Amino acid sequence: MKFLTGLLAAVLLIAGMGASHAVVRIADDRGGRIGTYVDRYQDLRQSGETVIIDGLCASACTIVLGAIPHDRICVTSSATLGFHAAWDFGTNGRAVTNTEATQMLYAMYPSQVKRWITQRGGLTPHMLFLKGRQLQAMYKPCYMDAQASAIKPLRRPLPQADQLESARGQLVH
Repeated sequence: MKFLTGLLAAVLLIAGMGASHAVVRIADDRGGRIGTYVDRYQDLRQSGETVIIDGLCASACTIVLGAIPHDRICVTSSATLGFHAAWDFGTNGRAVTNTEATQMLYAMYPSQVKRWITQRGGLTPHMLFLKGRQLQAMYKPCYMDAQASAIKPLRRPLPQADQLESARGQLVH
């Protein structure tokens, strides 16, 4: 009996070790071009990896909610999701809501996230933040909060202020 218990423990340990490497952490991601995120998350979906949201995931980053199966996403206590309407630059250089892209973005979200957004007036140019208890009621918590910071994050370095100005015309949020 002790042998079987030991064997079972060894099998579970080995299985857990394999699964622990199949994790991607999203943190401090302010978004960008919608198409870039659709492509990124399509590859991530096919990889079978689990996604830990640990920090800010805003704008196009939130596409992860529709691209990755619900049971493969967990949120830490510091997770924050930021939602707003998609936009383009207008002829005068100001941000103009892109209605088609906003509808496409909204359609990607799971039903409970859509309800939450709708209850707050829908996707508008103003950012809506989903975090804390409301977020943890929708997604399972990451039980490894303390270890999540050791996992390689899926993020790109934040651009410097001068790079932001030159990139503004190239972004569709």
